[in-house]
Formats: sequence, structure tokens, C-alpha cells
Amino acid sequence: MMTKLQTLPAPEQEQGKGGKAPGNRTRGSGSRGKAGRPRESRGTLAFSRSARVKALAKHALLIITGGIMIYPLLWMVVSSLRPNDLIFREPGLWLNSLEMSNYTDGWSALSHPFGHYMLNSAIVVIGSILGNLISCSMAAYAFARLQFSGKKLFFGIMLLTIMLPFHVVIVPQYILFSQIGWVNTFWPLIVPKLLATDAFFVFLMVQFIRGIPKELDEAARIDGAGHPRIFLRVILPLMVPALATTTIFTFIWTWNDFFGALIYLTDPEMFTVPVALRAFVDSQSATSWGSLFAMSIVSLLPVFLVFLFGQRFLIKGIATTGIK
Repeated sequence: MMTKLQTLPAPEQEQGKGGKAPGNRTRGSGSRGKAGRPRESRGTLAFSRSARVKALAKHALLIITGGIMIYPLLWMVVSSLRPNDLIFREPGLWLNSLEMSNYTDGWSALSHPFGHYMLNSAIVVIGSILGNLISCSMAAYAFARLQFSGKKLFFGIMLLTIMLPFHVVIVPQYILFSQIGWVNTFWPLIVPKLLATDAFFVFLMVQFIRGIPKELDEAARIDGAGHPRIFLRVILPLMVPALATTTIFTFIWTWNDFFGALIYLTDPEMFTVPVALRAFVDSQSATSWGSLFAMSIVSLLPVFLVFLFGQRFLIKGIATTGIK
């Protein structure tokens, strides 16, 4: 009995998962990674590396520039904590010992405590801020909303005063205030602010008011409001960002004003902070640099606080301004 030979089927090729042979790769599989994502080409990698290098270079340049700009302030802070004889011997930022006596000695080094001069500066600053806010806002409303003959001419003349140096008008102003009897008083530093003499702030507010829709004025006018009421009830509440900007800049410029205070204030009792700091430098005897730097740091604190809190109100005013 013959055994039937059974023909075995030909061995099939080893199949991979999913019934596909490993040799049969799908199109584009060579450019994909393990997770099926397309691999980055060499050009893309080179571009990303160059972008990283550029970003690092920009950040390094910004850090170096910022360090150069802040170094004098840091050096002044460190020098205010050093003994007077080591300030220029050790110009670095490393402190071997703290000399807090510079602050105590500097506070009472002049004929009056340093707080007295800060109070004088505060009086001038508050008067200047109020004067600029009141006069510049009213002048800006007139230029932006009212119609009168010669409006463009007067506005152009006002803009020309921005290019006029302060030193050009200081002599006639001094003669005028001297005849009035205001020399050695705070009035020459405050009264001009009540007359909208800072054309920059007038221009700033004019541009801001022009951005407020006139429909608000017309709606208030329909309700029977006149220009004073429209200005106080409609325009002024929307001018918070411009008013905040005016306040911050007026504070900084007035607090740091040295030339005006030097011209009009001759009595040491009336000195403001910049003139009082000048009194620490004595050309006939040794200058107490430690006390000078210490009081300079103290005089910078109000400016720092104004920036710290003023920016918050400025951003809040911008965020809450508009038509709802």
C-alpha cells in the first residue's frame, strides 16, 4: 500500500504585526520616528540651533547692558555703607564692613535735618502736580473740543514752546518774580504750573481727548450739560491714564529740579533736596562722600515708590478706560 505523499504548502514569509511583511514598509516610514512623528531634517535642526544662539546672544547683550547701566547705582549704594576713607580706595562692590553712620550723620549734617528739605520738595511737588493737572487738562479740553478763532495758531505756538529751552526765559522770569517779591519763596516754582506752561502735558492730553468719541459729549449735551459739566463728568473720568502719566512725570521732574530751585531759593531753610545735596560738596574743606551718597539713596526712595505704585494705577486706568 503506497503512502500518499502529501505536498506541504510552501513556507510563507514571516509576517510582522498586522499581517505585513517587515520588508514592506509604508511610504514615508523612513522619515518617521518611533512614535510615528516626522523626524526633523538637518536644515530644521540647524535653524533651531542658530535661533537659540541668537537668542542667547541677545539675552547676554541685554544683561551686559543692564549691568553697565545699573552699576553706578549699585556702587553708590555700596559706597554709602563704606567708611569715608575707603570709598575711592575700593571701587568694587564688595563690602568688608558696614558703615551705617553715614546715614545718621548725613541726616543731620546740614543746618536742618534732611527730612526738612524733603518736606520742602514735597510742598513744591504737590503744588506742581495739582497745577499741571488742573491747568493742562482744562487747556487740553479747550483745544480738543471747543471751536474758537485762532485755535490752530495758538495750538501751534504752544507746540513751539516745547522746543524753547528753559534757560532762554529764566532771566525775564527772574526779573518778573523779583519785582513781585517772590524770590526765596516756593511761588516761582509752583505758580507757572497753574498757567499750563508745560506744553508737553497739554499736547499729551489733547491727543488723548481726541481719542474719546464725541458721541459721549453729544449725549451729555442732549441731557442739558454744558461744557463745564461735560468736562468734569464725562471727559475727566476717562482721562485717568493721561492724568496718571502727567502726575508721574511732574513728580520726577519737579523732585529732581536743581536749576530752578538754585536760582530762586537762597535761604538754606528753603532748600529742596537737590540743592541740599549740593551743600554736601564743600570746595574749601573735605567732602563727606559717604553722607552724600547715603542721602542720595534716601532721596531716591520717593521716586522709586512713585514708580512702584504709579505704574499699578496707570495700568489700571488704561484697562478700565473706554466705552462699555
